[in-house]
Amino acid sequence: MWFWLALGSAVFAALTSILAKIGIEGVGSNLATAIRTMVVVAMSWGMVFLTNQQGGLKDISQKSWLFLILSGLCTGASWLCYYKALQMGEASKVVPIDKLSVVITLVLAFIFLHESFDAKSIIGCVLIGAGTLLMVL
Repeated sequence: MWFWLALGSAVFAALTSILAKIGIEGVGSNLATAIRTMVVVAMSWGMVFLTNQQGGLKDISQKSWLFLILSGLCTGASWLCYYKALQMGEASKVVPIDKLSVVITLVLAFIFLHESFDAKSIIGCVLIGAGTLLMVL
């Protein structure tokens, strides 16, 4: 099941880039990010209430609150950078660079989460990096 959800994430992320590039024309990147964020917030809270998970708020530990808040700040910073880059550059150049997050995530998961980093992971990182360079040069 996780595979199909991850694939759905990739498809929706691709659509996000194309729709954003069209929608951001003539709109300030920060304003566009704020509008997008409002939609994401409404949709997220809608899912919380639809699945009746709102009662879990009281059970969240301080550690989880801290890391979820930090993750949210990183998401916001990422979106602000992404929308400005998308406004200034071509989607076909911005998106591959943005997807270097895959390589960075693998390295950080190895360092901080002690996840395995085998030959396949190294080759995959090199190929993603090389592919990114080919696409943006």
